[in-house]
Amino acid sequence: MSTPDNDPIVHAAVMRFAVEGFDAPLRGIGADAGVSAALIMKRFGSKQRLREATDRYVLEWIRAARTQHAGEAAGGHLLAALAQHDEYAPLIIYVVHSILEGSDLGHDVVDQIVADTEDHTSASVEQGAMRPSRDERARARYMALSGLGSFLLTILLRPDGDDADLASVSRRFAEEQTLPVLELYTEGALTSSAQLDEHLHQHS
Repeated sequence: MSTPDNDPIVHAAVMRFAVEGFDAPLRGIGADAGVSAALIMKRFGSKQRLREATDRYVLEWIRAARTQHAGEAAGGHLLAALAQHDEYAPLIIYVVHSILEGSDLGHDVVDQIVADTEDHTSASVEQGAMRPSRDERARARYMALSGLGSFLLTILLRPDGDDADLASVSRRFAEEQTLPVLELYTEGALTSSAQLDEHLHQHS
């Protein structure tokens, strides 16, 4: 079997899954690739095997994009940052579907975002740009998942009739999130340490 990058069936399936979800019919994928649904079945054996091939394709793309955009990946912002580039939009939507489905690919992407965030926060602590945490890993995971969750909800909860492209939505997300996130992380929100003290006391 040819590699995903050179396989028109795999590419067509990724694009179709991004648009229609993973229930997209083989007939439509075949039409996009210029082949029959029967040929797809002959090549891959089942729709699940085709899905495995598209997952590998997207995972390879994620790894390459993460390397190419290392600065944007820092702090767990890879998907939101890449979504601002039109050429990445279908693959970002594919990843969104995968995360919501809870697939292996979705777990891999989330785990990588958490790891990137942990690396970023550890380096920031060493450089004196961030305060140390009582649990660095837990803090990094919270920061990664809260940021990723906000990004996914912004995409999923777009008002009906909002036909803005993903890049525009992502840029708007960044504009809306920057001030409250910086304010919260820099100045904090609570005026007293009472709740933290109580939590630490209960878990000591």
